Amino acid sequence: MEKVKTAVVGCGVISNVYIRNLKNLFHIIDLRAVANRSPEAAREKAALYGIDRVMTVDEVAASPDIELVVNLTPTGAHYGVIRQMLEAGKHVYTEKMLTATLEQADEVVALADGRSLYLGVAPDTVLGAGIQTARKLIDTGMIGRVTSAVACINRDQCLNSEHFRFLRGDGGALPYDVGPYYIAALLALLGPVKSVCGFGVPAPVHKAQLLMGTDEMERWQIPGNNLTAGVLQFASGALGSIHFDGNTIGETKHVLTIYGTEGILELGDPNCFDGEVRLTRAEGGSCVVPHTHGYNGKPTLPDATQWEHIYGHRGIGVAEMAWAIRTGRPNRCSKELGYHVMEVLIGMDRAAASGSTYQLHSTFEMKPLRSGYYSTMGGGSMRADAERSLIE
Repeated sequence: MEKVKTAVVGCGVISNVYIRNLKNLFHIIDLRAVANRSPEAAREKAALYGIDRVMTVDEVAASPDIELVVNLTPTGAHYGVIRQMLEAGKHVYTEKMLTATLEQADEVVALADGRSLYLGVAPDTVLGAGIQTARKLIDTGMIGRVTSAVACINRDQCLNSEHFRFLRGDGGALPYDVGPYYIAALLALLGPVKSVCGFGVPAPVHKAQLLMGTDEMERWQIPGNNLTAGVLQFASGALGSIHFDGNTIGETKHVLTIYGTEGILELGDPNCFDGEVRLTRAEGGSCVVPHTHGYNGKPTLPDATQWEHIYGHRGIGVAEMAWAIRTGRPNRCSKELGYHVMEVLIGMDRAAASGSTYQLHSTFEMKPLRSGYYSTMGGGSMRADAERSLIE
């Protein structure tokens, strides 16, 4: 089957693992070019990972031999890049969030639909071994009927914004920067949300010394609510409790738990691919369930970099969408899923502002991956056949 000719736009930190994986890990991807607002950054990545071409964003849009664009720019730039590429006839896969506002998201979703183009949205950790194993346990009735779920994450997002300046802009608040991993995981496991309510607290004004030993300070405030507490009512009838706190210390504590009539599932960090899945039932206590799927986050390419140990198998969503393009089926990390994640988060903010419940207007469907294919075998010492799970 013909590979999908692909370009990466945006050469920040996360591009390292995307570029390396897309170039070497997936048979369906032909990574031909990288582009960045700063040409120097693009040339650096091209040289580091052996990419043939460095292009401008406009050149990517105009290139007749680029079919798929992977957009790794900051959230505030998503709308412009996605719209430009869709108007140029390219399929697009973008890092989360889809756009900065629902109005912008409405436009790009309608544009993709009108031109019969694929539009995919991260996070693709929902296709990783941890979440897919939990989905299989739920689908096979191991915890009975799901009754509720809890998702929590804390982080000193203000301190993080000192080191990562993009966090000072749209999408930089913790619920929008890290929250999508938790919301997407819940949606992948439990399906669409019907309504939400919530409360929110903005980030404080943050001050940082420009130079050590001086009194000169830089001040900024991350936009939006940096602390969100809310409740999700799923279409299935299950309830979800949300707590995202970016106004506390940086010793991260994450919780992702699914409760059912016959058991409980405790999951690992949904920002990673290798999350442990612990099953507890009324009889027999609890046990860690071996992964039923591949893409467990363990490096499978030679000479693994620090980025692979941190970010694992980023790029699965791109490869799965590339297979969808070639086989003519819907992709799993779809624009509908990405939009629904956005509407849940924005809906909690709107509910907090109005003091009322927000009713969601969007929905989505997401089929699980086929089980029994793995990314590592032989005790993790060799690659296996995980990409086969992305084909159908």
